[in-house]
Amino acid sequence: MRRTSLAGLDVSAQGLGCMGMSEWYGPADWERSISTIRRAIELGVTLFDTADIYGAGHNEVLVGRAVAHSRDDVQLATKFGIDRSAGDDHRIHRGETAYVKRSCEASLIRLRVEVIDLFYVHRPPETAEIEETVGAMGELVTEGKVRYLGLSEVDSDLLRRAHGVHPIAAVQTEYSLWCRTPEVDLLGTLRELGVGLVPYAPLGRGFLAGSVSRGSLVAGDIRTSRPAMESWQAIPSIAKVVGSIAASKGITAAQVALAWVHAQQDRLGVPVVPIPGTKQVTWLEQNAQAPEVGLTEDELATLDGIPDRSTAALQA
Repeated sequence: MRRTSLAGLDVSAQGLGCMGMSEWYGPADWERSISTIRRAIELGVTLFDTADIYGAGHNEVLVGRAVAHSRDDVQLATKFGIDRSAGDDHRIHRGETAYVKRSCEASLIRLRVEVIDLFYVHRPPETAEIEETVGAMGELVTEGKVRYLGLSEVDSDLLRRAHGVHPIAAVQTEYSLWCRTPEVDLLGTLRELGVGLVPYAPLGRGFLAGSVSRGSLVAGDIRTSRPAMESWQAIPSIAKVVGSIAASKGITAAQVALAWVHAQQDRLGVPVVPIPGTKQVTWLEQNAQAPEVGLTEDELATLDGIPDRSTAALQA
């Protein structure tokens, strides 16, 4: 797989989002998830994305075990800052210095590593100014516990403020043919500051891939929430466009949707490294081919014509 640089952090052009292996997307299977991660490494995927809240630490433990024998060949990204200790209805987005430091230490233990390659604050902090949070994160870089810093779900103003404290390598946010919100405000600032974009849910949480239907969702799947259900009405029209292009090229709808995201790197002048998530080796193998899929200008224009259909962001 080709490589991309996130402000100096050399990673595979496409990563793997591991959240669903522990929570929010139905039952998890430890052995199957381990196999999927290790197969991803065989296919050239090196960027693996997790967070301390995914399964209350379960996901970091899982990812750490899966890559233990390949640590020198992979880049581990994790996130901190969402405190769910009082329950999901009372989440707090934290960023005070002591919390940042404790979170990093705990993640290092769960991942079984000495340094985190890319350390994100998961949401804009409510308990501290972004300058304090990023300042503490920068101290972790100086201490050798973190290599690069990232932000998740921030606007241009917060990005500029954070970048003024310590260089930011990447911003993670939802971005796909279904959700194009970053184009409104964020992309211009990313380009100006030389910050990379790491799109999560680049397959619209599976909807763009055609792998999800109402009947396939089980209890506990976040996609049964009200915002997701409200978006179902837009799926047929989007799927028809994506599916038509996929059929004409003899590839999957997921590969087309991911190829569109990859195409934005050259079109927008911003490093773009999507992190589609899956627990299935078959889908992983298909998705891993997406960086090499070429879309014609006519195909891109057709896909560009799909309007942003996303509703309120899902909590995860």
